[in-house]
Amino acid sequence: MHGMHDRSRQPRRRPIGGLEVCHAPWQHDRRKGKKRILSFTHSGKVPALTDGDVTIWDSLAIIEYLAERFPEAQLWPEDRARRAHARSISAEMHSGFMALRNECGMNLHRPVGAIALSADARDNVARIQQIWIDCRERYGQFGPFLFGAFGGADAMFAPVVHRFRTYAIEVAPEAQDYMNAMMSLPAFQEWTTAGLAETIVIEKFEMV
Repeated sequence: MHGMHDRSRQPRRRPIGGLEVCHAPWQHDRRKGKKRILSFTHSGKVPALTDGDVTIWDSLAIIEYLAERFPEAQLWPEDRARRAHARSISAEMHSGFMALRNECGMNLHRPVGAIALSADARDNVARIQQIWIDCRERYGQFGPFLFGAFGGADAMFAPVVHRFRTYAIEVAPEAQDYMNAMMSLPAFQEWTTAGLAETIVIEKFEMV
């Protein structure tokens, strides 16, 4: 049994998506407390995944671990060039787009509605759409997600789909088609339902 540790009102969709695709048995632990978090990861941060005596923290590291642990799930494309592309955009998502993150907090309970975005945030939105549209143009014949079937790259962009929806961010039709495919995914709907049922509040995300 894998343990996913979190403390947010919004469950970490990236690693949870990987667990769902791998059909790995897992249990979600959202108990609060810095001391509790430090008991299994000295980083003091979540998400973190425990698998027996192994602890993995950081979303991208968790997805990489799951890809090794469950190779049959094919979280990364089998083709070397596509795999490199998927890892590159996942890393870009992981380390970038700070303006969008800061201005559009992850809050499923927020009523849908637009806000004025800075030039930097608008540039982030444009770049994300460029990534999505490029992937769909290259790999759309293989399925409705970025590289055909749902995989690690889609898991990394899952929170952005919610941000675009929650903040009523206008996107190109091709990007909207991808968002619709993500939001139609049963696992995505389950993550959303779990987030809406959560009662832990992070005040800074309630004010935007």
